[in-house]
Amino acid sequence: MKISILFLLISNFLFSSCSNKTEWVSSTETAPWQIEKNLQITDSKTTPDVEILTDSTLQTIDGFGACFNELGWTSLKELGENDRQGIFRELFSPGVGAGFTICRMPLGANDFSRDWYSYDETEGDFEMKNFSISHDLETLVPFIIAAQRQYPGLKIWASPWSPPSWMKYNKHYACHVIWPGLDGKFDNHLSPDKQGREGVNSFIQDSVYFKAYALYFSRFIESYKLQGIPVSMIMPQNEFNSCQPFPSCIWTSASLTTFVGKYLGPAMNKQNVDIMFGTVERPAEALVDTMLNDPFARKYIKGVGFQWAGKGAISVVHKRYPDLKLFQSEQECGDGKNDWKYCKYTWSLMKHYLNSGANAYMYWNLSLLKGGVSRWGWTQNSLITVDAASKTFQFNHEYYLMKHLSHYVQPGAKLLRIKGKFENLLAFRNPDQSIVVVVQNDSDKEIAITFKVGVKSITAPLKGESFNSIVFNKAL
Repeated sequence: MKISILFLLISNFLFSSCSNKTEWVSSTETAPWQIEKNLQITDSKTTPDVEILTDSTLQTIDGFGACFNELGWTSLKELGENDRQGIFRELFSPGVGAGFTICRMPLGANDFSRDWYSYDETEGDFEMKNFSISHDLETLVPFIIAAQRQYPGLKIWASPWSPPSWMKYNKHYACHVIWPGLDGKFDNHLSPDKQGREGVNSFIQDSVYFKAYALYFSRFIESYKLQGIPVSMIMPQNEFNSCQPFPSCIWTSASLTTFVGKYLGPAMNKQNVDIMFGTVERPAEALVDTMLNDPFARKYIKGVGFQWAGKGAISVVHKRYPDLKLFQSEQECGDGKNDWKYCKYTWSLMKHYLNSGANAYMYWNLSLLKGGVSRWGWTQNSLITVDAASKTFQFNHEYYLMKHLSHYVQPGAKLLRIKGKFENLLAFRNPDQSIVVVVQNDSDKEIAITFKVGVKSITAPLKGESFNSIVFNKAL
């Protein structure tokens, strides 16, 4: 599915030049982002397959995006300057392509770093005298700045995978020795007696370390601000229940509550940076309750981030705390095949999170080299695949699926309720009052679906195995 930047620019120009009209674009496995023209719009009172309840709104959508990580940048550096700049325009320039508005970044090393590092590995440096983001100046900083050039208003939030290793009981970035299936492919040099487990804190539970770690976050915010990159929000720990063979750190909800309520909260408040709890990767709303029921921590918490099995808790948390901002914080990462089957699974995730109250949805890897292999040997999917040998790239299926929402759904849009027998869709009302419907035909045959939007009935013959975005002008 290789595609030229020229084609993307031409197709996006066509869409932007007719933004006041009803638009329809479809994607199939072999033909992504195709302009369709056979909508039938009538005043018919025929019973529709689905009615878009344009005045029945749910949560506000903050935006869509992905994550900046080191292997994303190093993969894109294999391309020529023109291709790379075209990709950034496609991903971030408003009204052009995906139009991403909110993205995540790691605070220190993650599993898709070039290697493992922190910003201060001087043991006992509680005053952070040796703190430095010099490592990031080679990768993450230019990565983010390239995106900012296309969209200066891009919102960045960050989370650590691991604190400096000397702040942990085992003095190591990882928590688990290896995972089954990686024998002989990966060695993180963690001895079995240093392995942790869920429910047992990896971070040293001492006020001196808590205070130093809060200062570590502050230095990060200050250092990135000096680079022209404002970080507007942080989550205190990626997957705080997961003992991983890559950078990770186990915290209990109670220990994170103490850290946020007494140390990190006051520090980030001084930086004018929000805190969201997470990332939550377990289907247990009680993990969230622990912090939100604490009077010290609760006043600093602006929301919660969910990923992986955390999808099993988001709907309950939304019902329990209906005014709390909720993020889907990381797209499940696939197996490196980037195939149509996983794209369809991604659609099921998007529907689940958004229908459960999520205000934002973020993919994981923006770009990877062909094969999608991590630092520790796991192959994963990405929006873009780069072939270093031929200096070429391709946008993968999941990129187009993300674009079906992010190109049209504006920050500030409202998710809409629907009514009818056909439910395989998401509908939104933008701030400009246009209505966006993203719909899948999961049958292998073409089907005609009739939507009622306002006083109009719109019938669209949807191609077999297709995703579709239909935008209705507010005049409807």
